[in-house]
Amino acid sequence: MGSMEQKKPHAVCVPFPAQGHITPMLKVAKLLHARGFHVTFVLTDYNYSRLLRSRGAAAFHGCPGFDFASIPDGLPPSDAEATQDIPALCRSTMTTCLPHVSALLATLNGPASAVPPVTCLLCDACMSFAYDAAKEIGLPCAGLWTASGCGFMAYNYYKNLVEQGLVPLKDEAQRTDGYLDTVVHGVPGVCDGFQLRDFPDFIRTTDSDDIMLNFLIRETARAASLPDAVIINSFDDLEQRELDAMRAILPPVCALGPLLLHVRRLVPEGSPLDVAVQSNLWKEQDGLLEWLDSHPPRSVVYVNYGSITVMTNEQMLEFAWGLANSGYPFLWNVRPDLVKGDAAVLPPEFSAAIEGRGLLTTWCPQEKVIVQDAVGVFLTHSGWNSTLESLCAGVPMLSWPFFAEQQTNCRYKRTEWGVGMEIGGEVRRAEVAAKIQEAMEGEKGKEMRRRAAEWKEKAARATLPGGAAEANLDKLIDVLHGKTGQAVNASTGRN
Repeated sequence: MGSMEQKKPHAVCVPFPAQGHITPMLKVAKLLHARGFHVTFVLTDYNYSRLLRSRGAAAFHGCPGFDFASIPDGLPPSDAEATQDIPALCRSTMTTCLPHVSALLATLNGPASAVPPVTCLLCDACMSFAYDAAKEIGLPCAGLWTASGCGFMAYNYYKNLVEQGLVPLKDEAQRTDGYLDTVVHGVPGVCDGFQLRDFPDFIRTTDSDDIMLNFLIRETARAASLPDAVIINSFDDLEQRELDAMRAILPPVCALGPLLLHVRRLVPEGSPLDVAVQSNLWKEQDGLLEWLDSHPPRSVVYVNYGSITVMTNEQMLEFAWGLANSGYPFLWNVRPDLVKGDAAVLPPEFSAAIEGRGLLTTWCPQEKVIVQDAVGVFLTHSGWNSTLESLCAGVPMLSWPFFAEQQTNCRYKRTEWGVGMEIGGEVRRAEVAAKIQEAMEGEKGKEMRRRAAEWKEKAARATLPGGAAEANLDKLIDVLHGKTGQAVNASTGRN
């Protein structure tokens, strides 16, 4: 290896092992690679195998200076094409992965290594054991919070909800008896009128030892003390109050978002970094963009519930008939594991009812689909990646939040950003059809589209050359090069 290559900074990136976390970490890794870093991107053995199946061996060797590595996740082996059980993953990564990351760092820095010495580590803020691995060998480290700023501040308040006796729930009845309508006052950084139902849904447990409740209390607390910087996929125009609240309690906060626009600007289209380095763990289907091209502008409903949401067959049928009865053409991404414990089955009469205007796929290139002129509204689970992709494309949303901070994002879309409506938890086909019709052609829909167009413009502005996202990337790189916190904070005039 040439001496120039040896002198390159080398970032090891450790995402949480789920699609919605791998995707934004890969974007941050691309930004660093585009700015001269050698990158080692660490998947779990399970997801490494899935990426190999979905994209082929070339996916791991298509870009010089961008390597993939894998570590065990501590769970029993499985060949399923599905996201693993999230609570089990959280417990397992937290308790078993530190020695594997430490061993990988030792190998990369060892005498037989063919890559530059590791100079910094980036990890998902939900993989905080990796901070410990970095600290053990004196490396700068940054945490990537992959969700929204409002989501972080809501999770960060979990410990207060427990102290106030509001959580855990006293009994199962409190899920449905109106208790979740309780307004919680004084939550730093979040909007007025915030209710228990607007908090990430892991509070809806009756068990004080619930793994997710306690895991999030632990990981948000560790984010305040262990990393040298915290990265977030957001921007100040969208979440000024929430990001300021994070800056008040965390190490330097680097808002690099929207990451998809930032990467689009910094990584040349068609380059190896653009084409070869991809993260979809399911095989993408062909022909979708051509199908959309054959429809008039804003005429199609795009439906995708992300990589984790599961539903009952009854819920799926209600969505299906709601879509059919709305009268609009639709493109629906139906993952193989979308229905709990079963293959998704839709009756022959549904296929007959939607013939010629409904397209069902298994997995699609969402960033390319959502920007097509034909897409009029996005029916989504309200995950953060999907939310930002929709905002960047100027597409209003119908939300059916499933878990985690999707409830929080849904609340903000409705009341703060003006781009969304919610479909109730008890899915009814009549409501689905009516909400689609209102979003596509009603007065509320027109207002949502107007607001979505404004957010599209603001998102683009955040990632312009010399703009906030670029300044924050400079700030992050200073931290990863081990420059002092004082200099970093001075670069933006605030923490």
